[in-house]
Amino acid sequence: MAEGGLRREVLTVVGVGAIVVALVLGAAFGTSLLPRDAQEFVFHSPLLIGVLVGGTAWVLWRIGRRTGPR
Repeated sequence: MAEGGLRREVLTVVGVGAIVVALVLGAAFGTSLLPRDAQEFVFHSPLLIGVLVGGTAWVLWRIGRRTGPR
C-alpha cells in the first residue's frame, strides 16, 4: 500500500474512533438528563445489549458488502 493510502486509512480510523467516543459521551450525558425511572430502564433492561448487537450486525453487514479495493 502506498504511503498516502496508509495515511488516509489511519486518519479514517482515528476519525471513526473520535466519532464513537463523542457518541458514547453524548449518550451518557443524554441519559443523565432522563428521569430516574427512565435511567433505570436504560441500565437494567436488555436495551443496551440490543443496541450493541444491532450496531455490530450493521458494521459486519457493511464490511461484507464491500467489494474489492476502493
